Amino acid sequence: MSQGRLNDGRLNEAGPSVHASAVKVGQMAVLIRGPSGSGKSRLAFDLIMAGRSGMVERAVLVGDDRVHLATVGNEIEVRPAPALAGLIEIRGLGIRRCDFAEHATVGLVVDLDAADAERLPPAESLKTSIFGVEIPRIPVGRDYSPLPLVVAALTTTKS
Repeated sequence: MSQGRLNDGRLNEAGPSVHASAVKVGQMAVLIRGPSGSGKSRLAFDLIMAGRSGMVERAVLVGDDRVHLATVGNEIEVRPAPALAGLIEIRGLGIRRCDFAEHATVGLVVDLDAADAERLPPAESLKTSIFGVEIPRIPVGRDYSPLPLVVAALTTTKS
């Protein structure tokens, strides 16, 4: 795939599309991955609401269900799939329109229904690599609410 660069170094074409959601919280994006029905859209909306309540920095949708990832320097940039930009699924209400960010740098990956989720996870499970770029990661088990883990990761420091 041919990908030219813009003057600021960003790609002028979207990178590969992945089945994930993303929310820009403050200056970085939380990339939410997981199988269909695992709660990606729910966590995305919960993060937006957490931003509105002041629990985390301002949070805005980047994309729901499908996003594009691209390497920009030593970072991973996420963009919404053009056909889905500004749309989010809210269970019980259907597809709704909301504000969205056109792009953001991925700073955290949340893997829902993760087989390696543990109470005290080993350090190696708390990071992932996307296109060779290492990013902090939270593996979340099937029966655990992801929002408290994500809020904790965004608002605390490792001891």
